Amino acid sequence: MSEQPKPPTGPPSGAPHDSHKQRAGDRLAALDELEVEVEKLIAGGDGLGRFEGIPIFIPRSAPGDRLRIRLVERRPDYGRAEIVEILEPGPGRREPPCPFFGSCGGCDLQHLEDDLQVELKAAAVEETLRRLGALGDDLPIRTVAGQPWGYRVRTQLHIASREGVVDVGYHSRRSSEVVAVDRCPVLVPELEGTLRSLPGFLGVEGPRRLDLLVGEEGALSSAPVVPGLPHGEVRLRVGELDFGLDARCFFQAHRQLLPTLVETAVGSWGGGEAFDLYAGVGLFSLPLAHNYERVTAVEGDRVAARFARRNARSNRCKQLEVISRAVEGWIDELPEGAERVIVDPPRSGLSRPVRTVLGKKAPARLTYVSCHAGTLARDLRELTQVFSIEDLVPVSYTHLTLPTTDVGWRSRGWRWDG
Repeated sequence: MSEQPKPPTGPPSGAPHDSHKQRAGDRLAALDELEVEVEKLIAGGDGLGRFEGIPIFIPRSAPGDRLRIRLVERRPDYGRAEIVEILEPGPGRREPPCPFFGSCGGCDLQHLEDDLQVELKAAAVEETLRRLGALGDDLPIRTVAGQPWGYRVRTQLHIASREGVVDVGYHSRRSSEVVAVDRCPVLVPELEGTLRSLPGFLGVEGPRRLDLLVGEEGALSSAPVVPGLPHGEVRLRVGELDFGLDARCFFQAHRQLLPTLVETAVGSWGGGEAFDLYAGVGLFSLPLAHNYERVTAVEGDRVAARFARRNARSNRCKQLEVISRAVEGWIDELPEGAERVIVDPPRSGLSRPVRTVLGKKAPARLTYVSCHAGTLARDLRELTQVFSIEDLVPVSYTHLTLPTTDVGWRSRGWRWDG
């Protein structure tokens, strides 16, 4: 006699879980403070706690923390909270070295030991790629990290004036309020040293934002133009190459990791022709020109493209052609089956037309340099229909939001580096 099927032990699909979730949400809505334990950090840097299964996101918490928290936002399926009291600190928590940590929104992770930050960022990148990118469990990840302090060669400051007093600093977390700072230990010393003097140059009618870049021998560039502040070209040396640029241009910010990032992204491959899309001032184009007979760099920002041409001339890269066009307007000109392509898009990632053309024309080796794991995961979800990941390299900028890690990967060959 065959065994009779057993009746289901749980409620009909969805109903009990939904009603339980609703009841838990109702109970959460009635609370002001509660105790939670932090499971882990998630993308963006918040800690994840739970109330009867409902996730609660807690800034500046650490895995293993037992906390008393105050709810500041209640939604049916999640909440946000602030720390009232650390009842028991998790392993790896420390006193933040910067006096502005907590009010300034520039850093999210200074309360964690440096090695733990790197470990958690790599884990967050991996989880984001698996969850949003639908990638498998066997990702070939290796992490690169630089020194934790005094590394940033560029920064963007915000300016506010109150009753004739000028504040220069960074936005507070999730706010446009300016937190005035007179020091910032993640900046290179030459850049940090300018912070205290800036209010004297910036009047109440001055700019609301100021970009600063420091080059070799402490040369400073600022944008927009402010009387009394240097605003011209500076030079930055990466390996054997010399780059000219000014504060209007994007450039990778970690002074010590620049050579490693370039070496990881460009690699030792060589051949006939390579393409560098979103090329900036030529950070990857110039080293590519040492490995390939012909390199095409495409950059939509006219200022950056002009510097890229100058840098090609000054470094004697005659085989490098710089095209000043938006990648979206040029991408159809990419030849089918190109030997090598590097893409380094903004935080928004690759647009759909660019993803589509890359998939159709299938370059033999693609390197993707990303500064946002979420948009990278979205793009990889589509691109891995054509490419396979060969290498995944999170490059960690310590103390910053998790994960703003740059990332790289390779496929058939393609590679993403960051």
